[in-house]
Amino acid sequence: MTDYDVLVVGGGPAGLSAALNLGRSLARVLVVDADRPRNAATLNSHGFLTRDGVPPFELRRIAREELAAYPDVEIRSRVRVGSLTRTDAGYVAGIGRREPSEQVSARSVLLATGLRETLPDVPNLRDFYGMSLFSCAACDAWELRGRSLALIGESRDLADRARLIGHWTPQLTVFTNGSDAVTTAEEAELAAAGVSVARSPIAELVGDRGRVRAVRTADGGEHAIDGGFVRPEWEADLSFLSGLLPERDGAGHLLTDRSGRTSIPGLYAAGDVAAPGPQQLIVAAGAGARVAAVITHDRIGVATTH
Repeated sequence: MTDYDVLVVGGGPAGLSAALNLGRSLARVLVVDADRPRNAATLNSHGFLTRDGVPPFELRRIAREELAAYPDVEIRSRVRVGSLTRTDAGYVAGIGRREPSEQVSARSVLLATGLRETLPDVPNLRDFYGMSLFSCAACDAWELRGRSLALIGESRDLADRARLIGHWTPQLTVFTNGSDAVTTAEEAELAAAGVSVARSPIAELVGDRGRVRAVRTADGGEHAIDGGFVRPEWEADLSFLSGLLPERDGAGHLLTDRSGRTSIPGLYAAGDVAAPGPQQLIVAAGAGARVAAVITHDRIGVATTH
């Protein structure tokens, strides 16, 4: 059984950033990456200083290329952690492509698994997602500023999302897809701000080559749009924790202290899987770097912040 100082579960911005900084701190690191990122459909990512507009897969490629310079950092791609148990010396993980076929041990574990994403049940939504329909206003609203936009969702925070997206455009229609996600009081508040609400189920989205042009609803309406946003449901897939029960918030995100420590000693979290949940790539990368420093300090047994 191969022994590592730190096992990083997840190879997105948080996990790769942590691996870089841990490698520079002389730690032996294993990154296990299922290679199924939540932003796989996104053509370009924004807001990452020096990499604004870079495709997410390219960002990951550059990061892995940089990590190759550190001999004590190992990356296993298209491999999953199937089990994780705590021992007197740290943790033992079962890893493999489908089922655990190998065991590795680590003194500490960083959970940077990200989240699984479930989109609203709308016909042909995937044809436009990541190209003209997005989920992150901070990431993509600038490119859609001032245009006629849709917000599609069924979650209870839909009205708040509408208020946020309304910062970038005065032409916004909220589509609840037949749900009661927006209350009558919220609808009145949105109307006062110039935001309309369409409650009928969505029959289909109209467009071609990834560019959405209209939303057709079951009541016969057709709403012309130039793009928009979707409110997915997110879920942390942590079934591999094998009985470990770190504290979570009401949405299922891992609760940590300011330094990324979960409620279980030696178990850390960074990126989307940690509360408050989905975030920009640069924020996730920063969280990974911060937690890496904390892991190093905890390994050495010092409290200094630098």
